[in-house]
Amino acid sequence: MTTKKVPPSKLEIDIQFASTAIEDKVLSIASVAIIKKWVKAAVQLNGLITLRFVNAAEGKKLNFAFRNKDYATNVLTFPYELTKKTLLADIIFCLPVIQKEASEQSKTAKAHLAHLIIHGCLHAQGLDHENDTEAKKMEYKEIILLKSLGFTNPYAPI
Repeated sequence: MTTKKVPPSKLEIDIQFASTAIEDKVLSIASVAIIKKWVKAAVQLNGLITLRFVNAAEGKKLNFAFRNKDYATNVLTFPYELTKKTLLADIIFCLPVIQKEASEQSKTAKAHLAHLIIHGCLHAQGLDHENDTEAKKMEYKEIILLKSLGFTNPYAPI
């Protein structure tokens, strides 16, 4: 009797940079391996997640095109497919906004980037923060995941 081997679950993570300048800045904060580790901590599904790091101009253009908001935002998540086993999503990170927020919030760029990667991955899996109940659930998951990665609670007062 032979048994069929079930292929291991596989999450592909594609990382893109809008320019070499953005790439250099991102990689000075965290390596590709570290970024992928953060994504894998938040996503236990098969599929493909594309992370794209952009400048403020591209971030503003995308935020206006998809949300009708005329400013660059820190993260935009575009989930295309979500089932119990599969995820397909694009997540856009505006590096200048992330760096500015980290400075304003007295956080390291690495801690803030880790938080936003976790945040974007949770959005891709259907979590949201449109009301207090949803927000508390999402924040709790973020805190637990970040703690497992060695980061402090991003919502704790400074």
